[in-house]
Amino acid sequence: MNLVDTITFGETENQLMIAQMIADFAKKEITPKMMEWDEAQIFPVDLFHSMGDLGLMGILVPQTFGGSGFGYMEYVTALIEISKVDGSIGLSVAAHNSLCTNHILTFGNQLQKEKYLPNLASGKWIGAWGLTEPNTGSDAANMKTVAIKDGDHYILNGAKNFITHGRSGNVAVVIARTGEKGDAHGMSSFIIEKETPGFSAGKKENKLGMRASETAELIFQDCRIHKSQLMGNEGDGFIQSLKILDGGRISIAALSLGIAVGAFEAALKYSKERHQFNRPIADFQGISFKLADMATKIEAAKLLTFRAADMKNKGKSVTKESAMAKLYASETAVSVANDCVQIFGGYGYTKDFPAEKYYRDAKLCTIGEGTSEIQKIVISRSLLK
Repeated sequence: MNLVDTITFGETENQLMIAQMIADFAKKEITPKMMEWDEAQIFPVDLFHSMGDLGLMGILVPQTFGGSGFGYMEYVTALIEISKVDGSIGLSVAAHNSLCTNHILTFGNQLQKEKYLPNLASGKWIGAWGLTEPNTGSDAANMKTVAIKDGDHYILNGAKNFITHGRSGNVAVVIARTGEKGDAHGMSSFIIEKETPGFSAGKKENKLGMRASETAELIFQDCRIHKSQLMGNEGDGFIQSLKILDGGRISIAALSLGIAVGAFEAALKYSKERHQFNRPIADFQGISFKLADMATKIEAAKLLTFRAADMKNKGKSVTKESAMAKLYASETAVSVANDCVQIFGGYGYTKDFPAEKYYRDAKLCTIGEGTSEIQKIVISRSLLK
């Protein structure tokens, strides 16, 4: 299935080039090792250094800061192609690019950009982004991690959880409370380097899927950072985060779409090869109708995702559109992966075929960066305001 063959926004030479480059890279560097990484929950850091050499760790970063200088159409294309092969790798690429790196690109000052973006865009450094906490989840305004002003420094105490690259990340953008609980202007964003005293990694999560994408706690115990690590003004952190999540939801939509396309292509291929009653199972209506439904949902998710990416490129507000794309694409990924397992039958339940991995990986897409239920709240508020 061509990534852009039915996209009304028009395919570009850059998109086709990126898709082919990633397909070639994935065949050589990801496919042979991905089940080993999955089984042992190995985060393949060296792979991400290699992807940095290809420009995939700074897709949205301008060339002046060492990035590829592309827009969201190319970014979405890259995530889809990576996630077709391995959702874990797609998830980590998304978190690095759209959360940590993009937060610094969007809200960092010139000195912060010059210091951090080249290392992140090159893949020399891996980025993390810390908003979620154990007892707040979607209720981020009531976070407990605090940053207390002390002269020219801030002292952080608290913990973040479910953080992609929580252990392996070289730098993290962290949102901490600098004001009152529940106050949208009571949180601030900070850039914190790995070796900072008082900053450490905690528990690594043992996950159902996306197992090669590292997820762990961030812990702050009297972590002292200079005020120069503050991004924007004190109190801007939560508002910044909402804007970053608008782009992040496009990332998860693309991740979801890639998983769905990968599962569909595997199911389609298998349905033509598997014979029962002297016929390919694709000849049976029960299977062919499943394939028709899968393909239709994928095309709808593709249009929503590229529409949001196109609007983002044009500098338009995408709060509603990114939530719609993320909601529909993530639910589509789960549905298509489920049907993929069903089409494979008993073999779909074994690790000899890719169906079960698509099935396990897909579910996170309906949870990460705002659950499906949160997306419906975002969409309905946009409609009713």
